Amino acid sequence: MIRKMKDTPWADRVNAVDWDSVSTELERYGCALTGPLLSPDEAAQIAALYPDDSRFRSTVNMGRHRFGEGEYRYFAEPFPDAVVALKQELYPRLLPIARDWWTKLGRETPWPGTLDEWLDMCHAAGQTKSTPILLKYGEGNWNALHRDLYGELVFPLQVVINLNNPGVDHTGGEFLLYEQRPRAQSRATATLIPHGHGLVFTTRDRPVRSARGWSVGPVRHGVSVIRSGQRYTLGLVFHDAA
Repeated sequence: MIRKMKDTPWADRVNAVDWDSVSTELERYGCALTGPLLSPDEAAQIAALYPDDSRFRSTVNMGRHRFGEGEYRYFAEPFPDAVVALKQELYPRLLPIARDWWTKLGRETPWPGTLDEWLDMCHAAGQTKSTPILLKYGEGNWNALHRDLYGELVFPLQVVINLNNPGVDHTGGEFLLYEQRPRAQSRATATLIPHGHGLVFTTRDRPVRSARGWSVGPVRHGVSVIRSGQRYTLGLVFHDAA
């Protein structure tokens, strides 16, 4: 059950984002910084939840599954207030971009107007597992290039938030986006996400201009090697898992 929250600091921060700029950056690069979504204290509080087994439904060791090196945990309900509020506030902002992308690609746009309705659709299709993720990286850890699909129903955009201060708490750990381009060499983009800031990026593919109009650009994402320190990140996926 999603808790509805109004008049929160997270709503104010999402409303303060320059969404026209985000849309432009997404079309140009496949990812875009939002500005601050969590305060330093809020980021620290979420990172501090990691050792509490009661807050998570499962834990994944990346090395064991050849996903890279490091670990991540899927939150169980009830989610932290910041997770609930940010997902509720971000979804309607990302929805017009998602619909525009899929229309350009000649695809159906199944996403309804609210996150609650969309998650109900996921659950009816058997995708009932929660997907907010808390990731932990230490020195030498990294995340292999991948896509977060989880089932047949997919929302094409998601958000990751850096819970640490790059250059202070860790070095390295850039967010990586690797895009296959039609009839051209692939392109990589690296972004160092500031403390508490969000990065919007594509879940699996996006429309790219071609000589024939719009083509599908498959995209994978990952994290470069942490050279020193520790990096926690919060991942907000807008579809649940099978």
